[in-house]
Amino acid sequence: MSKKILIIDDDMDLCTLLARFLTRNEYEVEMAHSGSKGIAKFNEGRFDLVICDYRLGDMEGINVLTALRKHDPGVKVLMITGYSDIKTAVEVIKMGAFDYIVKPLIPDEVLSVLNKAINAPVNTGSAQVNGTAPQKKPAVKGDNGGQFMVGKAPATKALYDQINVVAGTNYSIILYGESGTGKEVIAKTIHDMSNRRDKPFIAMDCGTLSKELAGSELFGHVKGAFTGALQDKEGHFELANGGTLFLDEVGNLSLDVQATLLRVIQERKIKRVGGNKEMNVDVRIIVASNENLQEGYRKGKFREDLYHRFNEFSINLPPLRNRKDDILAFADFFLDKTNEELGKDVAGFDEGVLQTFLSYSWPGNLREFRNVVRRAVLLTPAGEKITSASLPWEITNSTPMVADAPEESKRFVTTLATPKKELDLKDAASRAEYETIMAVLQQVNFNKKKAAEMLNIDRKTLYNKIKNFQDQEQP
Repeated sequence: MSKKILIIDDDMDLCTLLARFLTRNEYEVEMAHSGSKGIAKFNEGRFDLVICDYRLGDMEGINVLTALRKHDPGVKVLMITGYSDIKTAVEVIKMGAFDYIVKPLIPDEVLSVLNKAINAPVNTGSAQVNGTAPQKKPAVKGDNGGQFMVGKAPATKALYDQINVVAGTNYSIILYGESGTGKEVIAKTIHDMSNRRDKPFIAMDCGTLSKELAGSELFGHVKGAFTGALQDKEGHFELANGGTLFLDEVGNLSLDVQATLLRVIQERKIKRVGGNKEMNVDVRIIVASNENLQEGYRKGKFREDLYHRFNEFSINLPPLRNRKDDILAFADFFLDKTNEELGKDVAGFDEGVLQTFLSYSWPGNLREFRNVVRRAVLLTPAGEKITSASLPWEITNSTPMVADAPEESKRFVTTLATPKKELDLKDAASRAEYETIMAVLQQVNFNKKKAAEMLNIDRKTLYNKIKNFQDQEQP
């Protein structure tokens, strides 16, 4: 028997399109174009799930949710919301909604969240505690099992567009990104959105393993294989069988281990260290690196054939400094999670702190941001707002947006920010060129070699362009 869905939305076109999509996926669908009509229709019939827009013409979604739960405490409700309403949507979940869906609606995402809700056990309490949709998670990992929120910056949207495209495939993926950008969280998100979501997700940090231990950790070993091998041990491939294996900092593996890894990927068979028995494995591989693996194989540090095995799809995770539109939303999110963790009720951030957050370069990205907020909440009395006194010294005394830049680069930024003369067309073109150079320098933490490569010029040309522009702007 097909499941019955009620859609409550005053956007008739969206309502109709969503209903058609769900009908094609073998759901029975009814529609209501106002909150009051939706409540009346729900009270008259039996529905397995309700999809409700948060902003309706006659009332807000929270009022609809309250009315539905009064009639049926176990009703499962998915709330449709825009990016600007995400904080409100989180509050709605606390009020009893199962989850939220962010506009613009992506059919596969809607179906994934809906299927999860339909198959979840009924919760008749005042809040649904397990209603977090995997595909909505950005690169923010917490101590609460990986809950996270969605950002709205263009770079974030581009990131999730790529994730939505590749998640449902079995492609191997390379994730590039600076430390703290959330590579493991993104890998887990891809796993949760894939057909392997019910199988294990196993993560392994290749940067912490010696050459001797890497083979044992990846493929397992048999008792007596080496000194200290006191019993048989499963490797990460066995543990991840049927699911996803995430290899962080994969470029740190020795060439010998890379060769063995290549054979495993090609043959889909593993052999424990010291053993003779081969075992079939079915594992999707996602790897991560903060260095360019293509550059690694050109330098002989990484096998080219293994690189091409991994590089069926690659994703670059944007640093936080390129996601300015997300910073304040992440600040509120980390504040809420830390208040919950510490049992406190810190009221928010004063304006000066928010401006500091927006101007700081965040070299440690989301991981650093989370730690800064957690520290500030710990130091702030309940009921009060966080002030600059609760922030670390390196945050309050940093140079805006270029905290780790060399002095010459800081002078360059100042020059860009305060032009000393009126620009003609030639000057405007020159300034646009140098602003592009500056943006790339910030992206690579002022590593001029990397910046030159990205700009497709040599380092000498880059140095000359920076120096010439500074000289031109001197009084």
